Amino acid sequence: MQFLKILFWCLSAFIAAVFTISNWNAVQIQLWGGLIADVNLPLLLFVTFLIGFVPTMLYNHAIRWRLRQRLSTCERELAELRTPRPEPVAVAPAEPSVTSPMTVPVTPVVAPAGIAS
Repeated sequence: MQFLKILFWCLSAFIAAVFTISNWNAVQIQLWGGLIADVNLPLLLFVTFLIGFVPTMLYNHAIRWRLRQRLSTCERELAELRTPRPEPVAVAPAEPSVTSPMTVPVTPVVAPAGIAS
């Protein structure tokens, strides 16, 4: 397959070189203000090709970038949905313990022998 790619590019370069050599003519382009530019025909065709190719290439790159962003967002959401959520811990209601009203411990007071309380 690599051989076919190399063969294709070599043939394309050869055809471009033959076209350039056989059409090396100066073309007059009338610009604004009475200016006349002498441009070689192969250069003019190359610039015309780039004027059509570059915006199309930029548009396609923007579309591909946007689609990659959308795909990565969808993949993240899918991975998030596929991860198992932790099982909720069943919290049993605590049984209220029977508690007696709060009592303050009473400490016995010893009174001296001659004092009555």
